Amino acid sequence: MNSTLATEATPHSLLETWGKNERMRHVPAITWIVDKLDHDLRRRINVLASSNANEAIDTEVKAVCKSIDRLADAAKYSRAGGQAPSEIATRIDHAITHAVASLNSLDPNLFGRRYPFQSFERSKSEAIYGALLVVIDRVHRLTQMVRAIDKSVDERLSEVA
Repeated sequence: MNSTLATEATPHSLLETWGKNERMRHVPAITWIVDKLDHDLRRRINVLASSNANEAIDTEVKAVCKSIDRLADAAKYSRAGGQAPSEIATRIDHAITHAVASLNSLDPNLFGRRYPFQSFERSKSEAIYGALLVVIDRVHRLTQMVRAIDKSVDERLSEVA
């Protein structure tokens, strides 16, 4: 009778592990997010921020900077060390650099995987991707505002790309 117990396979644990869960298809890889922010959006924002024509555009540039700060906060629980610069161009560069550093600190193998169901937590990668989409939307709004004032902005944006 003991020999039959020894030959029976022990049942596998029903608990999930984070590293073995499948990737969420709606969340891109962290490398894509970093590349999008560090190259595409940084160039676009620098061109758009250089044409501070009125107070509404200045306010929208500050909103873009705030959305980048929120992306960095979603990626990492600690804030940037030191005070951010007061000039808007260097402040945006500082915010993007901090967000890229926060995103690069994440584990690319675990990013985008679903959390185990027994933890009752949502994946942090969905919040990070949502914050990136907010940044993209803010940059799009800024582009529309600058385009209404400066007709040559599209030429400058195509030179950057």
